[in-house]
Amino acid sequence: MTSPAKITMVKKIMADGSPCAKCGQVMGKLESSGHIKSIDRIIEAREDDPNSEGMQLSSLLGVDKAPFFVVEREDQQPEVFTIYFKLVKEVLDA
Repeated sequence: MTSPAKITMVKKIMADGSPCAKCGQVMGKLESSGHIKSIDRIIEAREDDPNSEGMQLSSLLGVDKAPFFVVEREDQQPEVFTIYFKLVKEVLDA
């Protein structure tokens, strides 16, 4: 498998300004494993702002889970991962 050209993480920010619990857990796993260095960009899907970049991307891609990852490889359609361990297995450790 070719290495990804770009990985974007979309994490949800709740209406009260706190990160979603699962997003916090996944960030911790990314940092402790060192995989955080493979993430090119982290954008926020703000629950209180439907125009936030993350909410728009979520709507465009039809994703209703957070966090999610968009993997863009050269000459391929972007691939969406909603399961962290699948991203690790198929992209980060591949």
